Amino acid sequence: MHHLSYGDVKIAADRVGTGVRPVAVARADVGAGVGAAGTGGAPGAPDFELFLALEFMQHTGSFKARGALNFLLAHRERKELPAAGVTLASGGNAGLACAWAARGLGVPATVFLPETAPQVKVERLRAYGADVRLVGTEYADAATACEAFAADTGALASHAYDHPLIAAGAGTLVEEIRSQVPLVDTVVVSVGGGGLFAGVAAAAQHHGIRVVAVEPERCRALNAALEAGRVVDVPVDSVAADSLGARRASPMALAAAGTRNVRSVLVSDEAVVSARRELWERYRLAVENGAATAVSAVSAVRGAVAAPEGADGQSAPYVPSPGERVVVVLCGGNADPGDTAR
Repeated sequence: MHHLSYGDVKIAADRVGTGVRPVAVARADVGAGVGAAGTGGAPGAPDFELFLALEFMQHTGSFKARGALNFLLAHRERKELPAAGVTLASGGNAGLACAWAARGLGVPATVFLPETAPQVKVERLRAYGADVRLVGTEYADAATACEAFAADTGALASHAYDHPLIAAGAGTLVEEIRSQVPLVDTVVVSVGGGGLFAGVAAAAQHHGIRVVAVEPERCRALNAALEAGRVVDVPVDSVAADSLGARRASPMALAAAGTRNVRSVLVSDEAVVSARRELWERYRLAVENGAATAVSAVSAVRGAVAAPEGADGQSAPYVPSPGERVVVVLCGGNADPGDTAR
């Protein structure tokens, strides 16, 4: 297993350069008062600063573009891009990112999806120039067909999250966050298979930044791996499963989670849904449930951005300390905006 390092992330940052959009970071409200956290908020408002990293504005609508571009550029540098191009089994953000990066480099992309995939995803992939292959009724069928295609044609097989180049690309976010919030103490990220988390953790560890890894209670591959001391399969049954629904975390993610500056927390689906709705109502930000998962974990945001109706007033899983500077990564926005208001 490759142990991801800050060096890997730094190389990725230099490699992708201006090929990705630098993340925008915006100050957010905390507690009940707009402009709290040391900026004239309501009495008793939490004494910490909260920022939102708007990565859903990235190419293809998610952070996945960073890893996909790093993956292909690295293979091009090594002269390892075959004529058959790149292939991936994913109808989600990873598939879109792979197709986008391949189109930009003039590389063929073949993306496998189950026949049950929503037509809108198929159309978006084709709009990026991908050759879309519909196979079987489940993701596992598409993955098997993808493996066979790579073996038969020599196409370069990519992965949604479990590859050091993919994870290192995702970690380039940290350098951009630090350029805008130089004294950031904590970065909060949603976790599915762990590609974003592993990359962010590698860079954060180098800079002494804490990472809070957030998962839905019913979609907890990393948390379960930490509990078991090894990668394990978990059931997936969450409103955020469309983007965080990995059945197992990557070994890289588990290794990263064992460092001293990492905390793993779980949130309820109710909190996730409410966070997503409140991000829209308060900021007009339309994000995926996967992105809202990270927001729902931060204490004192519950009252303003994450408290489900009928909540008992309990604190969210992560309680920032006085004076702490917290950046929450909103990792993707590929969802129906109409759902946020409902």
